[in-house]
Amino acid sequence: MNKAVKYGSIDIGSNAIRLLISTAHFSSEGVFFKKNSLIRVPIRLGQDVFTKGKIGSKNQKRMIQAMIAYRNLMDAHGVEDYLACATSAMRDAENSKQLLKEIKQKANINIEIISGRKEAEIIFQTHIEQLLDHDKAYLYIDVGGGSTELSFFNGKVLVASQSFNVGTIRLLNNIVEKEQWELMEVWIKETIRDTPHVKAIASGGNINRVYKIIGKKKLEVIYFDEILDVKEKIMETPEEKRQQKFNMNPDRADVILPSLSIYLNVFKWAMVDEIYVPKVGLSDGLIRKLYADSLPYTF
Repeated sequence: MNKAVKYGSIDIGSNAIRLLISTAHFSSEGVFFKKNSLIRVPIRLGQDVFTKGKIGSKNQKRMIQAMIAYRNLMDAHGVEDYLACATSAMRDAENSKQLLKEIKQKANINIEIISGRKEAEIIFQTHIEQLLDHDKAYLYIDVGGGSTELSFFNGKVLVASQSFNVGTIRLLNNIVEKEQWELMEVWIKETIRDTPHVKAIASGGNINRVYKIIGKKKLEVIYFDEILDVKEKIMETPEEKRQQKFNMNPDRADVILPSLSIYLNVFKWAMVDEIYVPKVGLSDGLIRKLYADSLPYTF
């Protein structure tokens, strides 16, 4: 017996809001996931929140419109279950509760604001542990607009996880406190202390773009020096020309250098040279969580 179930996930980040619709195909041989649709709307909530403390009226309206559209798309696709989660910007916004209530009324979508640690745990649902060699240690890095999530694996065991308020939108607005950089450096060095040959697993839209620029094949390792080379090429290119030269959206062209500063600092502090880029994130993790939480099927 075969069965297919459509799931939806909404990732409300500081730089953009994403809707992922995937089908879980169940059979006696197991389950595999097929992405049906991925839509990204560049509503930069973090710009409002990190500079003014709340989401402005313009972006409130845009967010509500996006949620209504996402509800209609999920209904049109026949989505049977969904999860919607908001991260750093909505965690910090003074008016987040009022906005989520309005979205529930107008779009019939329930949104959960999750902690940085919870975000890291959900991303782990993407089964990145399948990439891990039980004889090696890995530092997992997810860089967003408002925060950076770090998780340390010893083999396939998640040893420690921590979130830091160091993100691309915060850096773009020069509002990352020096203390956050210092806390991140200390956490990395203490967590991986006495662990030789740590490798990295990196996720986020910016590192995915770098991976494409380098021209690697799926799951092929990239190296610290290759990322440095890409950073230098981007720095040499005026922001208005990056979109065409590197095939970037406008809201990627201005945050990619701040993101590389975060990644490269993390890699340096962890003494990492080899980096894996599985191209997974919170949206993928939410789909896997829906599957994991569903009742077992009988085949």
